[in-house]
Amino acid sequence: MNRLRAFLKDPKKKNYFIIGKEVVHLALYKKELPFYYFKYLYRKNSPPYKNFLSLKEQRKFQDHPVLHKPDYVHILDNKLFFSLFAKTCNLKMPSLIGYNLKASFCINNKVNLIHNVQELQEIFKVLFQQNSLEAVFVRPITGNSGKGCIKMSRNNYQETVRQNYNNLVDNNFIYTEVVLQHEDINAIHPHSLNTLRLLTLISGEGKIEIIAALMKFGVGKSIVDNSSSGGFYVGINLKTGTLQKYGYYLLEHSTEEIIAHPDSNYTLQGFDIPFYKEACELVEAAVEVIPNRLVGWDVAISRNGPLIIEANSKPSIFCPDIAQGGLLKNKNVQDVLSELK
Repeated sequence: MNRLRAFLKDPKKKNYFIIGKEVVHLALYKKELPFYYFKYLYRKNSPPYKNFLSLKEQRKFQDHPVLHKPDYVHILDNKLFFSLFAKTCNLKMPSLIGYNLKASFCINNKVNLIHNVQELQEIFKVLFQQNSLEAVFVRPITGNSGKGCIKMSRNNYQETVRQNYNNLVDNNFIYTEVVLQHEDINAIHPHSLNTLRLLTLISGEGKIEIIAALMKFGVGKSIVDNSSSGGFYVGINLKTGTLQKYGYYLLEHSTEEIIAHPDSNYTLQGFDIPFYKEACELVEAAVEVIPNRLVGWDVAISRNGPLIIEANSKPSIFCPDIAQGGLLKNKNVQDVLSELK
């Protein structure tokens, strides 16, 4: 309902005759009702609509067993498994401090069974004392879109534990060091870790290619950058590693095209992403050790270089598709799509 309301009110939409003509053509050509058209392709300045994957085609890329092997998926989609695996392969990630499986907390390689709030507060007191940390980032072991993330700091851990106690002991979380974001990115938005999403694809010939790249930004005081949580994304020029002109919210949040961050007013176009080349090399190295044919990699840029935050075996295709002006322009994407039929 929010999307329909946003579409009807959007002054940037094409005239209804053109919209109707394009929707009918897509329905006949793709053999499905093109609901995806109304997320972005209805706009006057959108690239040619034939360049974009349909919803069925997106799902093929996300779900097809030719692209996704269960052994790889289990490693990629479990943040604890992936963090432990990455350590053995020397893939750069934030340091793993600990984890919990419901009331069983493993911190600094010591397991504690927690029975009440006070015991858990004591665990975090020891964590901060032994690791000389000012804060840790707490994330659900499974799941995505930034849901359920908590920032636990030395100054507020007692209150944070009290507020989140039931959630913590009833679920499974991973604890990692807080990344010190590169100062150039902090100039745009310092409150969230603003990550790159790099989408890798292994072609039928075994070639690893980054087929799409975008950068996600949080807004306000949010600690996460996900579009589903109200943030926005900006396409990255794959060759130069610079931001494109416009950023986009998901349609249910806003139809606004962003040219400057709404909090800092920092102009996005042309921003040169620090360590972009190294970030690309890092995910390509990760694909070599976990050769799932399609992966979405979230990469943070720290003061010292890129760090993989997490991997997604079933990444959103919609946002990368928009960010690159249509993935069907890519010959390898076309070939893999034909392979999946």
